[in-house]
Amino acid sequence: MTMTNPNDDMLDDLFAQARGVDPTPSNDLMTRVLTDADAVQPKPVVRPDTRPGFWVRLVDAVGGWPAVSGLAAATIAGLWVGVAPPASVSDLTATLIGDEVSISLFSTELMLDEGVFSDG
Repeated sequence: MTMTNPNDDMLDDLFAQARGVDPTPSNDLMTRVLTDADAVQPKPVVRPDTRPGFWVRLVDAVGGWPAVSGLAAATIAGLWVGVAPPASVSDLTATLIGDEVSISLFSTELMLDEGVFSDG
């Protein structure tokens, strides 16, 4: 005589029923789940254009404001030496090139001597 446990028969029946059920969720369930998921998603933040301008990028490329101030000082010193050179620069150019030539930038005597503005 064999003993059968009625609980085992009942479990076998429940497993057979579970195997017969389609595991795909309904469209209604999927719609509700996706709607809830969309509701809790963070909204995208639109940020304004924060790239630096041309001059800021140029100053950074040169090396920052300390480098720009050094370039400005060198430019002013170069202009000063070019417009009003010290005597040692004049002596050096006279030695290297030959005779020193001086031309006044604000004089029209050279043009009048060559007859540019004369009527003759």
